[in-house]
Amino acid sequence: MPASTALRRTLAAVAALPLLTLAACGYGSQAQDENANQKVAAGAKKIDGLDTVKIGYFGNLTHGTALVGREQGFFQKALGATKAEYATFNAGPSEIEALNSGSIDIGWIGPSPAINGYTKSGGKNLRIIGGSASGGVKLVVNPEKIKSLKDVKGKKIATPQLGNTQDVAFLNWIADQGWKVDAESGKGDVTVVRSDNKVTPDAYKAGSVDGAWVPEPTASKLVAEGGKVLLDEKTLWPDGKFVITNIIVRQGFLKDHPKAVEAVLKASVEANKWINANPDKAKAAANKQLEADSGKALPANVLDPAWKSIQFTNDPLAATLNTEAEHAVKAGLLEKPDLKGIYDLTPLNKVLKAEGESTVSDAGLGAGS
Repeated sequence: MPASTALRRTLAAVAALPLLTLAACGYGSQAQDENANQKVAAGAKKIDGLDTVKIGYFGNLTHGTALVGREQGFFQKALGATKAEYATFNAGPSEIEALNSGSIDIGWIGPSPAINGYTKSGGKNLRIIGGSASGGVKLVVNPEKIKSLKDVKGKKIATPQLGNTQDVAFLNWIADQGWKVDAESGKGDVTVVRSDNKVTPDAYKAGSVDGAWVPEPTASKLVAEGGKVLLDEKTLWPDGKFVITNIIVRQGFLKDHPKAVEAVLKASVEANKWINANPDKAKAAANKQLEADSGKALPANVLDPAWKSIQFTNDPLAATLNTEAEHAVKAGLLEKPDLKGIYDLTPLNKVLKAEGESTVSDAGLGAGS
């Protein structure tokens, strides 16, 4: 089997990686609702006749909309007497599996798993229905070994896993420098070390890697260990924006329960509005939910800089999703995908219009475009 074919098959299993694993809350894990904000209001009615809507997300700050939306009760309020249930995930593939099986209905997820899940199903299992976050990805290095971008050549740099969103971004950046790296092995002018975000800070401390291209809060954890931010990925994108978290839904659920989908999107829009208006309170709420989910809150020296680097937005930044797919193709990690139809932003734009906010674009990749 040609190496490129084998690598593309490998991508099908690993392209969607967790941005941070905080605890053993993997596929199917469901935390108990103990927050008073989760209580159903008296006299509330069910939406679309549903008893529950099952929402999935990762335990990391780039899923802050979901963390805050849950902790502050935005989802439950919007769903009325329909119970908001939650599942947390460590990895994109497990969330896609849960979506396909009906274990969840709607989820917050990164761009690579969304692309991978959509293309693997021939465009039949999911739709991206909204944006959530941009940014929060940095190249952090040992300042004693790497003092400038050109010094990255010849060094060992960690990414979360072969073919994940940050891995693709780093491989693309390496190519733009004119350097050569074998994508599958990670060997070349730079040694790319695929390292789970849980262990990357320890690998950095031990000197096993000289730096890492990672999302928050892993980047800020490395800085807390003495690392230096050499490059913020947002500087490589037009207007400094690129998608890091999307909202996805099962196509069948979207078709059968449009009012429930609108309710979740309304809650998401309200959560983002509250986050942007109350950054300190929102940061605390997200950390409180992280602690409830994982048993461990982030310390201030990690939480504060990490939160500042993430922009919460309703815009899915569709053009950047297409660019990220092109980067994966360029690296030899993905066959050229047909992303036509991956978005359905009609429900979100309906909510945004009702809220008096600007509508967002699917960049020509919408189901009805």
